[in-house]
Amino acid sequence: MPRYAHISVAIPLLAERDNLPLLLERLRRQTFQHFTLYCCVNNLEGGYGYEENQACLALLHEVHDLPVVVIDRSSQGCGWIGKRKGVGWARKVLFERIMEEHDDDELVVSLDADTDFDDNYLQAVVDTMNTYPEYNAFCVPYYHPLSHDEALDRPMLRYECYMRHYLLGLLHIGNPYTFTALGSAMVFPIWAYRRVGGITPLQGGEDFYLLQKFAKTGSLVSQFVEPYRTQGMVVRPQGRISSRVPFGTGPAIAKGIGAMEESYPFYSDEGFAAIRATYDLFPALYDGDVETPMSPFLRQQLATDDLWLPLRANFKSRDLFVHACAERVDGLRILQYLKNAPAYRIPSRALPVDFYHDPISNLDDYRNSLFNLEMSLRK
Repeated sequence: MPRYAHISVAIPLLAERDNLPLLLERLRRQTFQHFTLYCCVNNLEGGYGYEENQACLALLHEVHDLPVVVIDRSSQGCGWIGKRKGVGWARKVLFERIMEEHDDDELVVSLDADTDFDDNYLQAVVDTMNTYPEYNAFCVPYYHPLSHDEALDRPMLRYECYMRHYLLGLLHIGNPYTFTALGSAMVFPIWAYRRVGGITPLQGGEDFYLLQKFAKTGSLVSQFVEPYRTQGMVVRPQGRISSRVPFGTGPAIAKGIGAMEESYPFYSDEGFAAIRATYDLFPALYDGDVETPMSPFLRQQLATDDLWLPLRANFKSRDLFVHACAERVDGLRILQYLKNAPAYRIPSRALPVDFYHDPISNLDDYRNSLFNLEMSLRK
């Protein structure tokens, strides 16, 4: 018998009056109908999005052909107050409500209201997780559709190509933190969510830290598994300007291409090779200190000259020690290492395309080449 048979779809909503009807229609068309929709309509108390959110609440309360659970964090007296606010808290509220109402074998599909997907998406999710029931989570493939507004599409393609180039670098070195974190492209079972202690509700990046927890406590199903290639499973979030979170696609598009040179550079093969060389030395570090390519950075970042002795003291086998090293040198440390090493940055003039001047069609072709390479590299 398949392990997973029911899905909880978790969607935070903030000023999504225009997107919500389309989202509901996408869900009505799903070939897999064993799901419950959980929506957290949220805004700061008396803040941005209140009027649109009231319209969303009214629309959701009129839905009778889908099982919907509405969490109102928008109406007067229900909005966020103080530091507990934003999409991170909305996702936490959603996930914890689902955890209260379902057993450990419930699948959670995290989406956003501006995201499109095929009619077989939920069926493909269930099939994938039943094919890999021992895995902690699934990073769903994503693809930002073109808006045909060059002012939006040019920075969107620049940012997406950065993300794909970074992922490919990690994929080439076989790193355990090879994932792209998008809140609209996460799937996980309740048992795994309980095991990692849930989501840390941040103003941004909460999806990254949750997936990193999953990577540390088990394995992620990558977006390159066979069900994707055979069933066309992909989510298509809008590439739109947004200031709702401090970083991610929306803020990157708002900044424009010029700001991305510093915030989102492309990294060279040598940078990823240094990370791989560091990981390859973890077994040797169990026997004594060895200088790794990342050691100077780690000593500075962690404010200690004794990087490995505490791990040797706490983990009495080589395998456990190596795992602890990988937990210490995690996805965040890898990104910080590359960002703090200017020598590993590829100058914009050395990229295959000119994001400032090339036609959008050329940039889209480059994006598609990276996407297709992702799909072909892991089976």
